[in-house]
Amino acid sequence: MLHLGVISLIPEMFASLNYGVAGRAIEKGLAKIDYWNPREWATGQYRQVDDKPYGGGPGMLMMYEPLNGAIKHAKSQMPDNCQVIYLSPEGRAIQQKDLNQRIESNQSLIFLAGRYEGIDERIVQRHVDEEWSIGDFVLSGGELAAMVYIDALLRLLPGSLGHGASAQQDSFMHGILDCPHYTRPAVIDNSPVPEVLLGGNHNDIEVWRRKEALGRTWLKRPDLLEKITLSDKDQQLLDEFKQKHVDSCEGTSQK
Repeated sequence: MLHLGVISLIPEMFASLNYGVAGRAIEKGLAKIDYWNPREWATGQYRQVDDKPYGGGPGMLMMYEPLNGAIKHAKSQMPDNCQVIYLSPEGRAIQQKDLNQRIESNQSLIFLAGRYEGIDERIVQRHVDEEWSIGDFVLSGGELAAMVYIDALLRLLPGSLGHGASAQQDSFMHGILDCPHYTRPAVIDNSPVPEVLLGGNHNDIEVWRRKEALGRTWLKRPDLLEKITLSDKDQQLLDEFKQKHVDSCEGTSQK
């Protein structure tokens, strides 16, 4: 079982993880998620968790003491080898390979969701093991980023998906995008499903899917192809896709 923890001022936001694939993983006992609100470790009449930053400037920061108390308590409830993950735009961008490695290690994680302008830097220095980001943009809090990370993890757990091979066919699992997919009806507004998918020849289907995946990556995310080494067969399939694409564009322009 994968044991995860979340430290957040708004733990109610994570209720969405009880639905869909993530919810199925939790219901089956494949994963467990515990939550802690730093406000429980705040002091004073109003249980203050934020304060003005030293040196001035706009916004507020999450205070050290409530977070420190929450993290220490969370660690006492988690396995000894758990790591603290801070969701931050300064963090390293999450890649599929990173998620795969997490699942293989089965390491327990505590996700720290910041709010306001961020958290006291001493929390990062003393408690945070890794900083991760879901992209080069800023959210109003780390909860959504933590949910994205957790959902992406849980769907990789064996038994969480309806079909065991589904995750292996996802985009990025092998460094490239996924191929296009179709379902019934076979024809919509004179737009048919590719004939190869209706023929029942599994070898031809696999070749088509690989060619389309390579071609779609070339069209939409060519930067991904620069990060991998293509086999001779893959290069041939990609060249065939490119030529077909060029021919199709030329044919369209002549009409």
